[in-house]
Amino acid sequence: MSLTYLGLLLSLSIILLSCELFTNGIELLGKELGLGDGVVGSILSAVGTCLPETLIPIIAILFSKDGADTTDIGVGAILGAPFMLSTLAFFVTGLSAIVFWEKRKTGMKMLVNPTILARDIKFFILVYSISILSAFIDSSLIKLCIALGLIALYLFYVLLTVSNDSNSNDQVEALILGKYLNVETNIGWIIFEVTLALGGIIFGAEIFIENIQVVSANFGIPAFILSLIITPIATELPEKFNSIIWVSKKKDTLALGNITGAMVFQSCIPVAIGIAATPWKLDFVGTVSAIISIFSALLLYSCLRRENKLTPIPLLMGGVFYVLFIIILVISLN
Repeated sequence: MSLTYLGLLLSLSIILLSCELFTNGIELLGKELGLGDGVVGSILSAVGTCLPETLIPIIAILFSKDGADTTDIGVGAILGAPFMLSTLAFFVTGLSAIVFWEKRKTGMKMLVNPTILARDIKFFILVYSISILSAFIDSSLIKLCIALGLIALYLFYVLLTVSNDSNSNDQVEALILGKYLNVETNIGWIIFEVTLALGGIIFGAEIFIENIQVVSANFGIPAFILSLIITPIATELPEKFNSIIWVSKKKDTLALGNITGAMVFQSCIPVAIGIAATPWKLDFVGTVSAIISIFSALLLYSCLRRENKLTPIPLLMGGVFYVLFIIILVISLN
């Protein structure tokens, strides 16, 4: 068992180091391509760090032959990703702004682009609501149409984000690998660093998941609960670590865009696979997790629209929503 906990610490170290490389490389890539914070945070970073949690349900649903258990794991992982992003990831980002209070010197104000974040969250609320409502539809044909519609909506979101993007004037640090390998910063080395970082993120998340499954099995946690709660904590670590790193550098639009962009992606592409390839029937726990995700996003959206600015307070409320879900989960299992 001690080796299992050692594996958890090792995987966290790999993920953290890889995220440091990733945030550095993805910022430089955006600068080289002339992209702004909207595309860099909400698309490039979000999709890149979504790879671990996206692969889990795809493998579980499409390539596994273990029947109901793997379907449960797949659906649980699909629902768990937006739930963790809209609760724990929000909370960690808000907490980071408070932890780095003195370093940031921005008071309670977070340096975000409210238009970018409000767009992402509004899009998430719309598509995820459609996804959840589709669970109560019996027609396979209608569900297939919804799945295709979700993919089309994500492509529309990408086009919308790119068309409304504006270049960022933020200072970007030198390529990390360049410091150690003594190479000149160019597009080739930037792509190499980003690719290396993504490989490290996926590798670290895989080690974490394997070890957390051992721990969970020892405590007798059901497969669906494991995939809904435990696994997404591991697979969402890249987004959380990326956001902490960016918040510490006062790049809050990138920090939150990384999360909200991932929420949009997770509510479209993996959900579309779930709707098309499984019965897509949600039980009480799954439905509650989805509703809480939407409510947490609604709270943040309302603050952005009402104040046209953001403080850590609505982000910290994500932690309250998470605790609320755990209480509901414990009660439902008893």
